[in-house]
Amino acid sequence: MTSSTADASSNYHSLRAELETLTTEAFRPELSQIDRLSTLEIAKIMNAEDATVPTAVATQLPRIAAAIDAVAERMSRGGRLIYAGAGTAGRLGVLDASECPPTFNTDPSEVVGLIAGGPSAMVTSVEGAEDSKELAEADLKELSLTPDDTVVGVSASGRTPYAVGAVEHARARGALTIGLSCNAHSALAAAAEHGIEIVVGPELLTGSTRLKAGTAQKLVLNMLSTITMIRLGKTYGNLMVDVRASNEKLRARSRRIVALATGASDEEIEQALAATDGEVKNAILTILGGVDGPTAARLLEESDGHLRAALAASTG
Repeated sequence: MTSSTADASSNYHSLRAELETLTTEAFRPELSQIDRLSTLEIAKIMNAEDATVPTAVATQLPRIAAAIDAVAERMSRGGRLIYAGAGTAGRLGVLDASECPPTFNTDPSEVVGLIAGGPSAMVTSVEGAEDSKELAEADLKELSLTPDDTVVGVSASGRTPYAVGAVEHARARGALTIGLSCNAHSALAAAAEHGIEIVVGPELLTGSTRLKAGTAQKLVLNMLSTITMIRLGKTYGNLMVDVRASNEKLRARSRRIVALATGASDEEIEQALAATDGEVKNAILTILGGVDGPTAARLLEESDGHLRAALAASTG
């Protein structure tokens, strides 16, 4: 056996031994005959499995809330929220980031999703990309991190080198770091300032972490971005007042949001949106605050985009 072959064999056995210690990789003998069950029986089992995920998330809510407050503080100073992961975890980060501009009118540079192997890895596996800490470092260097930025490493196993490397690189540069994994005592959580471990247990299909682990990660990423945006004044109550009306559906939603916030007539709403170049938040302020479009824009700028604060200023 050559030395390179011996090294490969040693690495294989080492990785196999490591994976066998992970809850997300555990084999469930009670499901070893699942392929012999009816479709409805399998669906019932899978649905019952999925129902356990929110409970697992609930155990980590104090940690999640603390992380969100830290993210919001930094983003209020101009920092960015950056997700970094490989495979399913990376795709979930890219998905969450891509939904922020139309939902909250953020600039695409404010919430960023990095996936090991680059954009092509969204649809095609890029061999070896997840195993490289150096690749994560290179991807983050292109973003020129600052201490106001936040990097969220996402990895079901909590050991993926790309996610761990991203967090280590970011922390060394003074950025806020969050490690989201689905195994206890993970390297990722240990490397991050805020470790969030959602232990959902073994999967229906052994090691298929696109299932419960993926669902858990999606729920937490939803919280990170959504509640951060609420803290930043991107909503008014539970209304998406910073929504970007980029198509007919969103234009209709914009009008409905103004109506729900103000109770104004259709004519008033059309006039307000016309006076504010279609900006929902500004339109609401012109109606409720009794100000014109330019004044609404000024009050919102002085209130850092917080509609409630701008309303108080307009009536005070």
